[in-house]
Amino acid sequence: MTMLRHAFDRPVLSHAMIGDIVAHWAAHSPQRVALVEAGRAWTWHELDAAVRRTVSWLEASGVRPGDRVMLICENCCAAVAIYLACTVTGAWPVVVNARLSDREIDEIRDHSGARRVVLTIAVSARAKVVAQRLGATLKEPASFGPVALSPLNEAAVPEPVDAESAKRIAALIYTSGTTGRPKGVMLSHENLLFVAGASAAARGLSAEDRVYAVLPMSHILGLTGVLLGSLLSGAAVHLTARFDPTAALAALERDRISVMIGTPSMYALLAEYAGRKGLSPIPAPALRLISSAGAPLDAATKSLAEAAFGQTLHNGYGITECGPTITLTALDAPRIDCSIGRLLPGIAAKLVDADCGEVSEGEVGELWVRSPGVMKGYYRAPEETAQAIDAEGWFRSGDLARIADGNLFIVGRRKEMIIRFGFNVYPAEIEGVLNAHPAVARSAVIGRATDGGEEVLAFVQPLPGSDVTPEQLADFAATRLTAYKRPSAIVLLAAMPMSPAGKILKSELAIPAPPQ
Repeated sequence: MTMLRHAFDRPVLSHAMIGDIVAHWAAHSPQRVALVEAGRAWTWHELDAAVRRTVSWLEASGVRPGDRVMLICENCCAAVAIYLACTVTGAWPVVVNARLSDREIDEIRDHSGARRVVLTIAVSARAKVVAQRLGATLKEPASFGPVALSPLNEAAVPEPVDAESAKRIAALIYTSGTTGRPKGVMLSHENLLFVAGASAAARGLSAEDRVYAVLPMSHILGLTGVLLGSLLSGAAVHLTARFDPTAALAALERDRISVMIGTPSMYALLAEYAGRKGLSPIPAPALRLISSAGAPLDAATKSLAEAAFGQTLHNGYGITECGPTITLTALDAPRIDCSIGRLLPGIAAKLVDADCGEVSEGEVGELWVRSPGVMKGYYRAPEETAQAIDAEGWFRSGDLARIADGNLFIVGRRKEMIIRFGFNVYPAEIEGVLNAHPAVARSAVIGRATDGGEEVLAFVQPLPGSDVTPEQLADFAATRLTAYKRPSAIVLLAAMPMSPAGKILKSELAIPAPPQ
């Protein structure tokens, strides 16, 4: 079962290298705004000049083609300029969120063999702390203010430079590591530009748009779907270092934001905050598109957000190893369900069973993807790469999905699937039910091993001020789930462990021992 979607009728710019984007717009629209952050706005001419100066600074700092440059950052103009400059020099940008732990940062630095570490200390207090720990010194390479630069790693060996420029590495993104040690995903210029162009076309991005960039550019969606897709289209990118509902709502109105892409948890917080402030609908005079990505969207969050904004919350799906975007819901065919939409043009997919045979429509199978966005591989991990991508180029996503009338629905992760009483239980379904309770902010469902099988364990974060009990939530779930899907235990948490990209870190949930 191979699925292909028709091409969108709106063309996007075609480039071989990511750095070509800035050069193009600097030549054709030099005075249009490219980037906006608190207290400043850069035109395309200014961004181009900043990138050029940063290229010279990196080269003078001993950075060579094929070197890995670790960029520890939060969203800001400096981070964008440094990232783009790395791609121009031929260095591999290793983009890392400043809010990662010291252990995570050190593991990524050591595994990547970074030649230099650059930290955006002007906008990130956490980056300042890390800079001090790494012995980094203050530098001012361009017009974006001070950054910190680590000592030169003399032992770093540059990677070979591909003769074909489009196939050179444009980002080394380390996965969140929720199931183990992070892996470095090697993504080329070709990978990222394909996904940026296809997703920008699907969202109808243009030079008239003002895109709210709150998803971290250290996360693949924030880098490709938000930043690069917007730059490719000539849109103005409004960079925000951290998500704050008050600031987000102010920006929607003040800056006439037209496109917002965020996680379900972000939309839930915005809707909850707007409700408390009596903002209905949320004042956003230019907003034409809100889209959810980065984590599974449940019906309760979709409904809540749509009521708050007065428009459809679109949905999509992607995975870091695919650049990331694979599907999006169509602007001209809004969904009332939580489908992730149809495949982007140029992407093929199939659903397979445990024996790698294709399943029939309506049945659940693992999603395999073949796309120009599929990574070159995991860095320094050829065996893991071979396990993830077969000889025909199919990437095994590990996600379980079904298809109905050409639209895909994600039902869970293969590794997270719970087998209870011989039945397959998908955590996403149970989480959707629990999230529909009016007192629930978010939930996470996992399996707990028992003698001869597994049982369903649910963690729930109530809304602030709620006095909901586990018994009330169990009664609520019992009327909406068949017996084998009902949680055996429900644990209330004041806050869920979350990644900087807004995903619940299930591996950090403390599983209580089963009752004796």
